[in-house]
Amino acid sequence: MRICAVIFDYGMVLSGPPHPDIKTELIRRTGMEPACLEDLYWKHRLDYDRGDLNGLTYWQLVLDQGGVASTPELVHELAELDARMWTGSNPPLVAWHAQLRAAGLKTALLSNLGDVVTASVLQNLPWMQNFDVQVFSHQLHIVKPDPAIYRHTLEALGSEAQETIFVDDVTSNVEAARAVGLIGIQYTNVQQLNLALSSLELGSALPLPNPHEA
Repeated sequence: MRICAVIFDYGMVLSGPPHPDIKTELIRRTGMEPACLEDLYWKHRLDYDRGDLNGLTYWQLVLDQGGVASTPELVHELAELDARMWTGSNPPLVAWHAQLRAAGLKTALLSNLGDVVTASVLQNLPWMQNFDVQVFSHQLHIVKPDPAIYRHTLEALGSEAQETIFVDDVTSNVEAARAVGLIGIQYTNVQQLNLALSSLELGSALPLPNPHEA
């Protein structure tokens, strides 16, 4: 098997989990019960990621459905807090990406992200610029697991699906990637990723991530 490219998801793969302090601040600023906010946060998230909503209209909808009186200032503040909440890195995967580039492999970022979150991670994480291809769902108005977004990414990379690894933490996204011919790996942690990569029997052709990278 020959591997020439790796496609990465962003959230919970290259990124760490949401910043807990910022999540607490979102709850405080909305005044909602945590479970209510959690439900409304995800209810319309794919619409935001697809670009049907932008960061401001998304948060206006969350507040309206949560019965919270809003102001333009509050909506803007929540959109910015939400964006900063996702700017933590996963050091072993960021370092692995650099290893892959050094080994001569092409890399792509394929993420379901809305406009304000995209702008925030690009501004705060310089290593985000080091991909051959960046694909953000809101720019195409297509979200994973739609097969079209995988095909678009492969075309932009100039890579064949059977020579390309795709790493994502969401089962449906990985299954859709496999359906278009990609080598899909569902990410849970670095140790599990190493086992999955080792099972491909690529030898030294593909460096493995270091779980102790800080």
